[in-house]
Amino acid sequence: MIARDIYKKETGKDVSVDRIAYYEWLKKMVELRYEPGITKWIQQMFTHAEQRQWYETYWAIDVHGTITIPDYRKVIKAVEYYPYAKETLQLMSNREDMILILTTSSYPEEVEIYNGQFIKDGILFKYINENPEISSDRGSFGYYINKYYFNVLIEDKAGFNPDRDWKFLYEYFSTTKFRPNKEWNMKFKGSYHK
Repeated sequence: MIARDIYKKETGKDVSVDRIAYYEWLKKMVELRYEPGITKWIQQMFTHAEQRQWYETYWAIDVHGTITIPDYRKVIKAVEYYPYAKETLQLMSNREDMILILTTSSYPEEVEIYNGQFIKDGILFKYINENPEISSDRGSFGYYINKYYFNVLIEDKAGFNPDRDWKFLYEYFSTTKFRPNKEWNMKFKGSYHK
């Protein structure tokens, strides 16, 4: 059955009568069936973490255009969250196994303002623009001198759509049963790549 037939069956209207109503209906149907790539990646990443017995996972999360609606004024900074961003980040902050890293090109004084508001709102970033927990010096698996390690990147410039993807992440973290075993810690084994 094609979309026009489903529309007619559900609404009792023919597409030719009101094309605008049909396009709105079609858009809504696509959004209902849409699952963003980020949730698929997170599911794959958690499966991989379980196989490798990794307890912590690292989440690099951008500010402007991802968590907050962009505010490019230098003097006054307001944190206006995208729908579900605040609630999702609060859920993530409540998990010991998820290490949040604030990823931003904001000036240091701006970072203080943003991070201060995040802390007030129960959103806890452990690091800002770095991940010292995974490094070449610690015997971790890789060369992390010029790039810090993360498992998940939540960034509008990497395809994250904050207007709709936060809702999917909120639903995922509200319902997922996966919790890693606290005994897992394979990322720091020196023989990982041998």
